[in-house]
Amino acid sequence: QIHLVESGGGSVEAGGSLTLSCEASGITYSLYCMGYFRQAPGKEREGVAHIDRNGETSYVDAVKGRFIISKDSAKNTITLQMNNLKPEDTGMYFCSLDPQCRVWTAYVDFGAMFDSGFWGQGTQVTVSS
Repeated sequence: QIHLVESGGGSVEAGGSLTLSCEASGITYSLYCMGYFRQAPGKEREGVAHIDRNGETSYVDAVKGRFIISKDSAKNTITLQMNNLKPEDTGMYFCSLDPQCRVWTAYVDFGAMFDSGFWGQGTQVTVSS
């Protein structure tokens, strides 16, 4: 059974940096997509960053130029480096592993948020002004 363990997060002042990591275990195949989504209090879950089967990355406009997602395939781990953080980046960040690579596409193309695939337990990021 696939299990995602998230680490990182915490509290930082605006302009600061944080790094999130997500390690996947129990994977028996090598081709899958991973990414991060976040949810602020009282708001719907939204996409943040994504890395596909080929290592191609994509980001929502709100974090472009500030966040970097990367993957260590040997360790089945992704890392989200978050720089120049803003108060609006505050929220619970969830790691996603999507064997079908549909969750991100559905979100970006249709604004639809699906719970398919596998999800981490979430890690809190708080940015103070």
